[in-house]
This record gives sequence, C-alpha cells and structure tokens, in this order.
Amino acid sequence: MDTAGGDERGTTERVLTLLGLLQQRQVWTGTELAERLGVTPRTVRRDIERLRTLGYQVHASQGVGGGYQLGHGQDLPPLLLDDEEAIATAVSLLAGAGGAVVGAGDAAVRALTKLDRVLPTRLRREVRALSGSVESFGGGRTPVDPEVIMTLARACRDEVVTGFDYPSRGEVRRRRIEPYRLVASDRRWYVFAYDLEREDWRSFRVDRMTDVSAGTWRFRPRAAPDAATYVQESVASRVYPHQARFLVHAAADAVRAQIPASAAVVLPRGARHCEVRSGAGSLDFVLLHVVLLGHDFEVLDPPELKDRCRALADRLVSAAKS
Repeated sequence: MDTAGGDERGTTERVLTLLGLLQQRQVWTGTELAERLGVTPRTVRRDIERLRTLGYQVHASQGVGGGYQLGHGQDLPPLLLDDEEAIATAVSLLAGAGGAVVGAGDAAVRALTKLDRVLPTRLRREVRALSGSVESFGGGRTPVDPEVIMTLARACRDEVVTGFDYPSRGEVRRRRIEPYRLVASDRRWYVFAYDLEREDWRSFRVDRMTDVSAGTWRFRPRAAPDAATYVQESVASRVYPHQARFLVHAAADAVRAQIPASAAVVLPRGARHCEVRSGAGSLDFVLLHVVLLGHDFEVLDPPELKDRCRALADRLVSAAKS
C-alpha cells in the first residue's frame, strides 16, 4: 500500500526507515526499497529527494547492479543508529575518552555528551553496565570513573552548579563549582571551574573527586580564561612553591617536543623564540631542566634566579678545571 498520502509523522518515520536501510547496505534497487517500506517506487523516489534536501548524498545508477547508494557529502549529516549500534558507540567513546591519542579524549567526551542528550533511559543503563568491562578506559592517564566523567560533561553542557568531595591539606571538604570545561592532559583529567567559595577560577583533578552530583541550579557563564592554558599552567607551575619564566632562543614547536605538557607551558614569542613557564620544589631544579634543553636562554622571572645561574656557572667551570 502506498502511504505517500499519509500524515507528516508517517512520512517522517518512513524517510528515517529509508535512511536506516541505505546505511545498512551498499546498494538497494528501487523495487527492493519499495517492498521493504510497503510503498510504490514513485514514493521511494520522492523520499530519496527528501533525504537529499536534508544534506544526504544519495546516488542513483541504472543498469545491472545499479540502484540507490548513500554517498559521502561535504558536511556530516545526522546518523541513524539502532539500539545495539548506539550502545557500541557510547561504550567506545567512553573508552576513547581516556585514550592516549592527543585530542581524542576531548573529542570523545564532546561526542558522548551529544549522544547522551538523545540516548533513551533503557540504553543508558546498558551503557553503564558495559562500560565497567572496558579495560582500556583511562589509557595512559590515571583511571577515572566514567560515570563521573559523564556527570561533569553534562554539568558543563547544561551550565548547572555541581558539588563534590575533594581532599585538600589533609582533609576532605565539600566543594561547589560552576563547571566550564573538562580538560585532558597527557596524564590526567581535570575540570576547569569557578569555585563559588573561593570566588576564583580553579582546576580539579577528576580522579580525586568523589560523590559528584550535578544540581538543577543553573548559572550564567562568566568571562573565563582559556581552559586548557589555565589547567596547563596550574599543573606545570602554580602547584609548586617556586615558579620561573625563561625566554628560550628556539621555536616553540621545537621546545614543546622536548618538554611534557604537564612539566611546562611553552608560549611562542616570535618565530625563533618562546617563553617557558615552569615550577618545582627548588629554583635550581627548574634551572637545570632549562639548561638541559640545549638552547640559549634568558631568565625573565624571578630576579634571584639570575644569581643561581651565576652560581651554577661558577660551579661548572670549577668542575671542568679539576
């Protein structure tokens, strides 16, 4: 029976079914599609045109072996996933969120939050159960609970105040934040947020957070610093008692290849120079790391580090004479 004259909802459902069929197999003839959909070949042709107006490249070829084929477009159109495909995609994204590939973790979390927005409740339960068996989660980073990652990702997306317990100076305290971004370093996951108690920007290690709960109270986003840069500077220098800045006579890309992202921040200063910001328990330790890079450099801050340079130089000259 031809349903071309049916209501709009019936047409939409039929077009979605047609899209699902085209995604399942390389080529379909018009007759095969008409039989599967319970419509005439003429209706199939009209539905193919509807898909094309939505951005899907559907090619038609004549002759033996010809038919309708879903092609590659310039933009990524919506995908239609069945239950099993949606579960597999979500679990794979959870695994990828902790991967070691640069940038893959952030992209996986973004894709996962989009999928989470439309995932039915019954499938969320299955994803939660299956994610516990994904041994690759965490990759080269410190392992984190995927449920915590999802809770924080939703809170960033929905702009809701979030609470959690966090250890600080030997005690665990309840913290309340406005979460802005999840940031993945080469070792750990962090949440970049505005701390409501301290009234300032902070970064928190996700693996240290417990009893994470996103509320319903929405916040208005503030003007925020760049999340990745803020977290990197926090990890590389702010957590240490001594911080230092150097002007290194080498291109930023070359120096970044020598220093782990968690050890220092490298900022370009022209094509042949860069600024290195780092921290440590002692200024001598920071100084030696920069010396071992093998490039000429200048001390920018703190001023007393120049005295340490002279003392180290004298010590090295004395060692060379002995």
